Amino acid sequence: MLIGRTLGLYFSRQFIKTIFIVFATVFTLVYTLDFVELMRRAGDTENATPALMAQLALFRTPAIAEQVMPFAVLFGSMAALLQLSRKLELVVARAAGVSAWQFLQPGLLVALTLGILSVTVYNPVSAHLKQQASDLEAKAFASRSGQVSEKVIWLRQKSQDGQAVFRADGSLNDSATLVGVTIYMFDDAGAFTHRIESKEATLHEGFWELKDARVLSATEEPQSHDRYLIASSLQPSQLRQSFIDPDSVPFWDLPDTIDRLKNSDINATTYQLHYDLLMARPLLFIAMVFVAASVSLRFFRFGGVAMLVLGGVAAGFMLYVATELMAELGASGIISSGVAAWFPAVVGSLLGTLALLYQEDG
Repeated sequence: MLIGRTLGLYFSRQFIKTIFIVFATVFTLVYTLDFVELMRRAGDTENATPALMAQLALFRTPAIAEQVMPFAVLFGSMAALLQLSRKLELVVARAAGVSAWQFLQPGLLVALTLGILSVTVYNPVSAHLKQQASDLEAKAFASRSGQVSEKVIWLRQKSQDGQAVFRADGSLNDSATLVGVTIYMFDDAGAFTHRIESKEATLHEGFWELKDARVLSATEEPQSHDRYLIASSLQPSQLRQSFIDPDSVPFWDLPDTIDRLKNSDINATTYQLHYDLLMARPLLFIAMVFVAASVSLRFFRFGGVAMLVLGGVAAGFMLYVATELMAELGASGIISSGVAAWFPAVVGSLLGTLALLYQEDG
């Protein structure tokens, strides 16, 4: 049975207001801390002006705040339900024959709507701003023209020269140039043939150009080359795309990005995992409302509300730990990305529903 329109709209406004207040508070706190940290990093850097640091912090904050959205829903829902309970509005609703399942409908609908909007609207905006923040940060803090990322890169390709596995210490300005490169070459049958070490490898249209390369083989003496070429089926744009943090790719661009990386034999696990996590976010928000309801419906005059709230915070923290653990397992390939993304949301929803059933229906 659905709740009445007037009462439903009133409860919905309460949920939206408290969730927004919690999220805005976290957003402001993250922005302030990030701005202070950027000003500390700026020091005497000529390009890092206070105005630029304020803009950079503003561009970086949405992506960081996006990670705490589930907790904004959890704490906001707890605050809304506790406020309604403290004012005895839930008591009146129960006396009028409205069950807990009915007055939770507005909160669940708000959580579902916010989850969809956060994926389809907020995420593309935050991803775009994060890309701009990366460009601003590079311009502000770059002390030389070439800045090397510290992220270890693994690539695999198949070309007319055979199969090759690349390991690089990083990329130059997130471009198609890799530094500290080691290449393991295999023939078409998959047998190892030789290894190539190079200080720098640049991908051009149809080939890799290696500088100061050293070829090591079990059957021949080591050979050194100032310039060494390897055929490639990869495109520079595809290579640069693989360096981008999945958080910097908008939701609507993720499917095409994943397909391009897979077609290029580049590992797309982290991008697929990020896409699945975004798809599961609305259900995760719903799970947070169920968890909040399971610890926030006790009448104030019965006492023990503080312990229930503490239990809700602990439950939210455990759900966060489970989400991060499953994400790590999914990123490492131990479990599929779909299971890693949906498992916390599904289990959280079921446990919250079970707790609420126990409280309301015995």
